[in-house]
Amino acid sequence: MRLDLFIMAHFPGASRSQVRDALLRGDVLLGGRKAGKGAKIRAGDIVTVAALPEAPDNHVRPDPSVAPRIVYADADLVAADKPAGMPVQPLSADEGGTLAGGMVALYPALADVGDEPLIAGAVHRIDAGTSGLVIFALTAQSFSGMRRQFANREVAKKYLALVEGHVARGGAIACELAHTPRLGFCRMAEYAALPAPDRARARPLFAETRFRPLRQIGGRALLEVSIETGVTHQIRAQLALSGHPIVGDRTYGGGDASGLAPENCFCLHSLSARFRHPVSGEWMDIATRPPAWARQIQPHAQGQRNGN
Repeated sequence: MRLDLFIMAHFPGASRSQVRDALLRGDVLLGGRKAGKGAKIRAGDIVTVAALPEAPDNHVRPDPSVAPRIVYADADLVAADKPAGMPVQPLSADEGGTLAGGMVALYPALADVGDEPLIAGAVHRIDAGTSGLVIFALTAQSFSGMRRQFANREVAKKYLALVEGHVARGGAIACELAHTPRLGFCRMAEYAALPAPDRARARPLFAETRFRPLRQIGGRALLEVSIETGVTHQIRAQLALSGHPIVGDRTYGGGDASGLAPENCFCLHSLSARFRHPVSGEWMDIATRPPAWARQIQPHAQGQRNGN
Protein backbone atom coordinates (compact mmCIF):
# COMPACT_ATOMS: atom_id res chain seq x y z
CA MET A 1 0.00 0.00 0.00
CA ARG A 2 1.26 3.52 -0.74
CA LEU A 3 2.50 5.35 2.33
CA ASP A 4 0.38 8.48 1.78
CA LEU A 5 -2.81 6.42 1.38
CA PHE A 6 -1.95 4.44 4.51
CA ILE A 7 -1.56 7.68 6.50
CA MET A 8 -4.84 9.09 5.15
CA ALA A 9 -6.66 5.90 6.11
CA HIS A 10 -5.46 6.25 9.72
CA PHE A 11 -5.92 10.03 9.87
CA PRO A 12 -9.14 10.77 7.96
CA GLY A 13 -9.09 14.38 9.13
CA ALA A 14 -5.93 15.06 7.12
CA SER A 15 -6.08 16.03 3.46
CA ARG A 16 -3.82 14.60 0.78
CA SER A 17 -1.86 17.87 0.63
CA GLN A 18 -1.40 17.91 4.41
CA VAL A 19 -0.03 14.36 4.31
CA ARG A 20 2.25 15.25 1.39
CA ASP A 21 3.64 18.29 3.20
CA ALA A 22 4.23 16.25 6.39
CA LEU A 23 6.22 13.71 4.36
CA LEU A 24 8.28 16.47 2.74
CA ARG A 25 9.05 17.98 6.15
CA GLY A 26 10.11 14.62 7.55
CA ASP A 27 7.30 14.60 10.12
CA VAL A 28 6.25 11.16 8.88
CA LEU A 29 8.94 8.46 8.79
CA LEU A 30 8.98 4.95 7.36
CA GLY A 31 11.34 2.66 9.24
CA GLY A 32 12.89 5.72 10.91
CA ARG A 33 13.70 7.44 7.58
CA LYS A 34 12.12 10.06 5.36
CA ALA A 35 10.12 8.57 2.50
CA GLY A 36 8.18 9.82 -0.48
CA LYS A 37 4.42 9.71 -0.72
CA GLY A 38 4.59 6.81 -3.16
CA ALA A 39 6.75 4.62 -0.95
CA LYS A 40 5.22 1.15 -0.44
CA ILE A 41 4.70 -0.24 3.05
CA ARG A 42 4.66 -3.88 4.00
CA ALA A 43 3.65 -5.94 7.00
CA GLY A 44 6.00 -5.28 9.89
CA ASP A 45 7.04 -1.78 8.76
CA ILE A 46 7.02 0.91 11.43
CA VAL A 47 5.46 4.24 10.47
CA THR A 48 6.15 7.14 12.80
CA VAL A 49 3.94 10.23 12.71
CA ALA A 50 5.57 13.03 14.68
CA ALA A 51 3.27 15.83 13.50
CA LEU A 52 0.37 15.95 11.06
CA PRO A 53 -2.05 18.89 10.73
CA GLU A 54 -5.67 17.93 10.12
CA ALA A 55 -8.69 19.78 8.75
CA PRO A 56 -9.46 21.76 11.96
CA ASP A 57 -5.88 23.08 11.89
CA ASN A 58 -6.18 24.31 8.30
CA HIS A 59 -7.18 27.93 8.90
CA VAL A 60 -5.46 31.27 8.62
CA ARG A 61 -3.42 32.08 11.69
CA PRO A 62 -3.26 35.65 13.01
CA ASP A 63 -0.13 37.49 11.91
CA PRO A 64 0.35 40.68 13.97
CA SER A 65 3.45 41.55 11.91
CA VAL A 66 1.12 42.51 9.04
CA ALA A 67 -0.64 45.85 9.55
CA PRO A 68 -3.45 46.09 6.97
CA ARG A 69 -4.52 49.53 5.75
CA ILE A 70 -8.26 49.48 6.43
CA VAL A 71 -10.34 51.65 4.08
CA TYR A 72 -13.82 50.62 5.24
CA ALA A 73 -15.36 48.61 8.10
CA ASP A 74 -18.79 47.89 9.55
CA ALA A 75 -20.36 44.95 11.42
CA ASP A 76 -20.55 42.83 8.26
CA LEU A 77 -17.74 43.91 5.92
CA VAL A 78 -14.18 45.15 6.13
CA ALA A 79 -12.02 46.27 3.22
CA ALA A 80 -8.27 46.74 3.03
CA ASP A 81 -5.78 48.32 0.63
CA LYS A 82 -3.27 45.53 -0.09
CA PRO A 83 0.30 46.53 -0.98
CA ALA A 84 1.86 45.08 -4.11
CA GLY A 85 3.91 41.97 -3.41
CA MET A 86 1.77 40.64 -0.57
CA PRO A 87 -0.40 37.53 -1.15
CA VAL A 88 -4.05 37.85 -0.21
CA GLN A 89 -4.18 34.37 1.35
CA PRO A 90 -1.62 31.77 2.46
CA LEU A 91 -1.10 28.47 0.66
CA SER A 92 -0.68 26.67 4.00
CA ALA A 93 -1.67 27.39 7.58
CA ASP A 94 1.90 28.12 8.66
CA GLU A 95 2.62 30.70 5.93
CA GLY A 96 3.07 34.24 7.21
CA GLY A 97 3.20 37.65 5.60
CA THR A 98 -0.25 37.52 3.98
CA LEU A 99 -3.05 40.06 4.05
CA ALA A 100 -5.42 37.43 5.44
CA GLY A 101 -3.09 36.78 8.37
CA GLY A 102 -3.03 40.47 9.22
CA MET A 103 -6.80 40.72 8.89
CA VAL A 104 -7.37 37.75 11.21
CA ALA A 105 -5.10 39.41 13.77
CA LEU A 106 -7.40 42.46 13.68
CA TYR A 107 -10.70 40.57 13.20
CA PRO A 108 -10.41 37.04 14.72
CA ALA A 109 -13.91 36.08 13.49
CA LEU A 110 -12.60 36.04 9.91
CA ALA A 111 -10.72 32.78 10.57
CA ASP A 112 -14.01 30.84 10.52
CA VAL A 113 -15.70 32.60 7.58
CA GLY A 114 -15.68 31.15 4.07
CA ASP A 115 -16.50 28.12 2.00
CA GLU A 116 -12.99 26.64 1.89
CA PRO A 117 -9.91 26.49 4.14
CA LEU A 118 -7.54 29.43 4.37
CA ILE A 119 -10.02 31.88 2.82
CA ALA A 120 -10.56 33.97 5.98
CA GLY A 121 -13.67 35.68 4.67
CA ALA A 122 -12.10 37.08 1.47
CA VAL A 123 -14.95 37.46 -1.03
CA HIS A 124 -12.61 37.95 -4.01
CA ARG A 125 -8.89 37.80 -4.73
CA ILE A 126 -6.21 39.76 -6.55
CA ASP A 127 -2.73 38.63 -7.56
CA ALA A 128 0.15 39.11 -5.14
CA GLY A 129 1.78 41.49 -7.63
CA THR A 130 -1.38 43.63 -7.83
CA SER A 131 -2.08 46.29 -5.21
CA GLY A 132 -5.38 47.64 -3.95
CA LEU A 133 -8.84 46.84 -2.69
CA VAL A 134 -9.71 43.47 -1.14
CA ILE A 135 -13.07 42.97 0.61
CA PHE A 136 -13.63 40.56 3.51
CA ALA A 137 -16.94 39.37 5.00
CA LEU A 138 -17.15 39.15 8.78
CA THR A 139 -20.17 36.82 8.89
CA ALA A 140 -21.44 33.81 6.98
CA GLN A 141 -24.48 35.81 5.84
CA SER A 142 -22.44 38.66 4.39
CA PHE A 143 -20.00 36.20 2.80
CA SER A 144 -22.73 34.31 0.94
CA GLY A 145 -24.39 37.59 -0.08
CA MET A 146 -21.18 39.02 -1.50
CA ARG A 147 -20.22 35.80 -3.26
CA ARG A 148 -23.67 35.71 -4.88
CA GLN A 149 -23.22 39.24 -6.24
CA PHE A 150 -19.80 38.37 -7.65
CA ALA A 151 -21.19 35.20 -9.25
CA ASN A 152 -24.06 37.17 -10.80
CA ARG A 153 -21.66 39.88 -12.07
CA GLU A 154 -23.36 42.52 -9.97
CA VAL A 155 -20.16 43.99 -8.50
CA ALA A 156 -18.64 46.83 -10.56
CA LYS A 157 -14.87 46.80 -10.03
CA LYS A 158 -12.45 49.39 -11.37
CA TYR A 159 -8.68 49.17 -11.72
CA LEU A 160 -5.82 51.43 -12.71
CA ALA A 161 -3.22 50.03 -15.08
CA LEU A 162 -0.05 51.52 -16.53
CA VAL A 163 0.52 49.87 -19.90
CA GLU A 164 3.06 49.90 -22.69
CA GLY A 165 2.31 51.85 -25.87
CA HIS A 166 0.02 54.65 -26.96
CA VAL A 167 -3.72 54.19 -26.28
CA ALA A 168 -5.72 56.75 -28.22
CA ARG A 169 -9.24 55.67 -27.25
CA GLY A 170 -11.15 53.34 -24.97
CA GLY A 171 -12.40 49.95 -25.94
CA ALA A 172 -13.35 46.45 -24.85
CA ILE A 173 -11.66 43.08 -25.14
CA ALA A 174 -13.86 39.98 -25.09
CA CYS A 175 -12.58 36.45 -25.69
CA GLU A 176 -12.23 33.05 -24.09
CA LEU A 177 -9.09 32.54 -22.00
CA ALA A 178 -7.58 29.23 -20.94
CA HIS A 179 -4.59 27.87 -19.08
CA THR A 180 -2.42 25.02 -20.26
CA PRO A 181 0.63 23.58 -18.47
CA ARG A 182 2.69 24.36 -21.59
CA LEU A 183 2.46 28.07 -20.71
CA GLY A 184 3.79 27.76 -17.17
CA PHE A 185 2.19 28.43 -13.81
CA CYS A 186 -1.21 30.12 -14.11
CA ARG A 187 -0.40 31.89 -17.36
CA MET A 188 -3.51 32.46 -19.47
CA ALA A 189 -3.79 32.56 -23.26
CA GLU A 190 -6.52 33.13 -25.80
CA TYR A 191 -8.31 29.80 -26.12
CA ALA A 192 -8.90 30.09 -29.88
CA ALA A 193 -5.17 30.60 -30.48
CA LEU A 194 -4.08 27.43 -28.68
CA PRO A 195 -2.96 24.40 -30.70
CA ALA A 196 -5.72 21.84 -31.15
CA PRO A 197 -4.24 19.32 -28.64
CA ASP A 198 -4.10 22.05 -25.96
CA ARG A 199 -7.67 23.21 -26.72
CA ALA A 200 -8.87 19.64 -26.22
CA ARG A 201 -7.47 19.60 -22.68
CA ALA A 202 -8.12 23.23 -21.68
CA ARG A 203 -11.26 24.72 -20.16
CA PRO A 204 -12.30 27.94 -21.95
CA LEU A 205 -13.42 30.81 -19.73
CA PHE A 206 -15.16 33.84 -21.22
CA ALA A 207 -13.64 37.14 -20.12
CA GLU A 208 -14.50 40.75 -20.92
CA THR A 209 -12.40 43.76 -20.02
CA ARG A 210 -13.17 47.43 -20.73
CA PHE A 211 -10.67 50.28 -20.58
CA ARG A 212 -10.33 54.01 -21.20
CA PRO A 213 -7.14 56.08 -21.32
CA LEU A 214 -6.65 58.69 -18.60
CA ARG A 215 -3.27 60.04 -19.59
CA GLN A 216 -0.36 59.33 -21.92
CA ILE A 217 3.22 59.78 -20.75
CA GLY A 218 6.01 58.97 -23.15
CA GLY A 219 5.52 55.48 -24.51
CA ARG A 220 3.12 54.43 -21.78
CA ALA A 221 -0.54 55.05 -20.95
CA LEU A 222 -2.50 55.15 -17.70
CA LEU A 223 -5.83 53.33 -18.09
CA GLU A 224 -8.98 53.00 -16.04
CA VAL A 225 -10.09 49.39 -16.39
CA SER A 226 -13.38 47.71 -15.55
CA ILE A 227 -14.10 43.99 -15.72
CA GLU A 228 -17.36 42.30 -16.60
CA THR A 229 -16.10 38.87 -15.51
CA GLY A 230 -13.63 37.50 -12.97
CA VAL A 231 -11.23 35.15 -14.77
CA THR A 232 -7.70 34.49 -13.48
CA HIS A 233 -5.23 37.06 -14.87
CA GLN A 234 -8.02 38.50 -16.98
CA ILE A 235 -6.81 42.11 -17.10
CA ARG A 236 -3.16 41.15 -17.48
CA ALA A 237 -3.79 38.65 -20.29
CA GLN A 238 -6.34 40.66 -22.24
CA LEU A 239 -4.41 43.94 -22.16
CA ALA A 240 -1.39 42.01 -23.42
CA LEU A 241 -3.52 40.49 -26.18
CA SER A 242 -4.53 44.02 -27.20
CA GLY A 243 -0.86 44.92 -27.63
CA HIS A 244 -0.58 46.87 -24.35
CA PRO A 245 0.95 44.69 -21.60
CA ILE A 246 1.06 46.08 -18.08
CA VAL A 247 4.35 47.73 -17.09
CA GLY A 248 6.39 45.33 -14.96
CA ASP A 249 4.31 42.27 -15.87
CA ARG A 250 7.10 40.16 -17.36
CA THR A 251 4.80 37.11 -17.57
CA TYR A 252 2.79 38.88 -20.28
CA GLY A 253 5.51 40.94 -21.94
CA GLY A 254 5.51 44.14 -19.89
CA GLY A 255 8.62 46.32 -19.68
CA ASP A 256 10.73 47.30 -16.70
CA ALA A 257 8.91 48.83 -13.72
CA SER A 258 11.99 49.90 -11.72
CA GLY A 259 11.17 52.89 -9.56
CA LEU A 260 7.43 52.34 -10.00
CA ALA A 261 6.57 48.94 -8.51
CA PRO A 262 8.38 46.59 -6.11
CA GLU A 263 10.44 43.76 -7.56
CA ASN A 264 8.31 41.00 -9.14
CA CYS A 265 5.27 43.29 -9.06
CA PHE A 266 3.54 45.32 -11.76
CA CYS A 267 1.56 48.50 -12.26
CA LEU A 268 -1.98 47.22 -11.71
CA HIS A 269 -4.14 48.51 -8.86
CA SER A 270 -7.59 47.41 -7.69
CA LEU A 271 -9.10 50.86 -7.23
CA SER A 272 -12.77 50.50 -6.26
CA ALA A 273 -15.91 48.38 -6.08
CA ARG A 274 -19.59 49.27 -6.27
CA PHE A 275 -22.18 46.79 -4.95
CA ARG A 276 -25.18 46.42 -2.65
CA HIS A 277 -24.46 45.87 1.01
CA PRO A 278 -25.19 42.15 1.63
CA VAL A 279 -27.27 42.87 4.74
CA SER A 280 -28.79 46.35 4.39
CA GLY A 281 -29.13 46.29 0.58
CA GLU A 282 -27.82 49.87 0.31
CA TRP A 283 -25.47 50.78 -2.52
CA MET A 284 -21.84 50.88 -1.46
CA ASP A 285 -18.87 52.53 -3.16
CA ILE A 286 -15.57 51.58 -1.56
CA ALA A 287 -12.30 52.81 -3.00
CA THR A 288 -8.61 53.04 -2.24
CA ARG A 289 -6.14 55.81 -2.90
CA PRO A 290 -4.35 55.43 -6.25
CA PRO A 291 -0.80 54.07 -5.84
CA ALA A 292 2.26 56.26 -6.12
CA TRP A 293 2.94 55.35 -9.77
CA ALA A 294 -0.58 56.45 -10.75
CA ARG A 295 -0.39 59.67 -8.72
CA GLN A 296 2.90 60.56 -10.42
CA ILE A 297 1.29 60.19 -13.81
CA GLN A 298 -2.08 61.66 -12.85
CA PRO A 299 -1.44 63.94 -9.84
CA HIS A 300 -5.09 64.81 -9.28
CA ALA A 301 -6.44 61.22 -9.12
CA GLN A 302 -8.46 60.81 -5.94
CA GLY A 303 -9.78 57.72 -4.16
CA GLN A 304 -13.24 57.81 -2.62
CA ARG A 305 -13.94 56.03 0.63
CA ASN A 306 -17.58 54.98 0.54
CA GLY A 307 -21.07 56.31 0.05
CA ASN A 308 -24.34 55.89 -1.79
